[in-house]
Amino acid sequence: MTAVSSSNLIDALRQEAFALGFDAMGVAPAELPEQASRNLEAYLDAGHHGTMEWMATTRERRRHPRALWPDARSVIALALSYSPEQPPLADLERRSMANLSVYARRRDYHDVIKPKLKRLARWLLAEAGGEVKVFVDTAPVMEKPLAALAGIGWQGKHTNLLARDLGNWVFLGFVFTTLSLPADTPAAAHCGRCRACLDVCPTDAFPAPYRLDARRCISYLTIEHKGPIPRPLRAAIGNRVFGCDDCLAVCPWNKFARSAREAKLRARDPLNKPSLAFLAAQSEAEFRAFFSGTPVKRIGHARFLRNILIALGNSLEPRALPSVEAALDHESALVRGAAVWALSRLDRARFLAEKRQRQGTETDPGVLSEWAEEELPA
Repeated sequence: MTAVSSSNLIDALRQEAFALGFDAMGVAPAELPEQASRNLEAYLDAGHHGTMEWMATTRERRRHPRALWPDARSVIALALSYSPEQPPLADLERRSMANLSVYARRRDYHDVIKPKLKRLARWLLAEAGGEVKVFVDTAPVMEKPLAALAGIGWQGKHTNLLARDLGNWVFLGFVFTTLSLPADTPAAAHCGRCRACLDVCPTDAFPAPYRLDARRCISYLTIEHKGPIPRPLRAAIGNRVFGCDDCLAVCPWNKFARSAREAKLRARDPLNKPSLAFLAAQSEAEFRAFFSGTPVKRIGHARFLRNILIALGNSLEPRALPSVEAALDHESALVRGAAVWALSRLDRARFLAEKRQRQGTETDPGVLSEWAEEELPA
């Protein structure tokens, strides 16, 4: 393949990717710089992956794309925007409502992106031959370093990928190919002195810029972590019941973010602000039906109930007591333990509310919450 025909192929490939709905495309060699491997080793050695043992067991294949597929020569990186219609941080103030991560309020992105990747891969095969494999968060691929190497964006201080014209609300997918394609220029970082993403983290999950300790990350705790959430971190979780978007939401580069063009990646209205009490009352069958087709379903009903109960305890609303008390006899010890903690928070909040009422002082729920948190232990 000549340089001219390669260039023409890339232009046509990019047009095809955009026609499929992708918002950015770049090409990288199927080989990561050694720094990416060293960063991975440091992350694992520090234990920052928590209980995600699959990261450690696949480290050798994760280091380099060719360790995953020796015949690969180039990697085509694709990005798809899922920028929210409304700023998500305001939802944190609605204590009686469940706050789901923006990406979880819509259809599971794996189901949306993978068919697009397969169509693009088939187009490439028809036009240029070779062999292809597609990946979207289902294999040991170092996605963010690869996307940065392909010029789509850079890894910010919050470790997520962000781009000047997309912000950081992006899903990533990859087409590995045996073709040797001309690579794009890696993206330069443009975070400067900004540390908004680091400072906003409610659980101090960033020990340093560009370093994330998953063991303190709310996304990890509410999604990946299978056991009880550590007691010192429970109060900081607030009403976040599946993931956390704080570090993404405050990034200044989001002012250039594009709204999601893909209709399947637009938020489902019932998932925007469901009440905690409504979710707590769901049976397992109702949970599976309500969250059908979304990422939430994969963590299972018991883990999700654990998260709901933590949020109910953080609501500091005594009217939430019936929802919590109903979970005290749940078959799962994980759920029962979260219910006991939530009950202790709400009982204390009710005592404080009654005390203030006897004193004839303000009992507005918002004021109570601010006042109670000064006296309530985490």
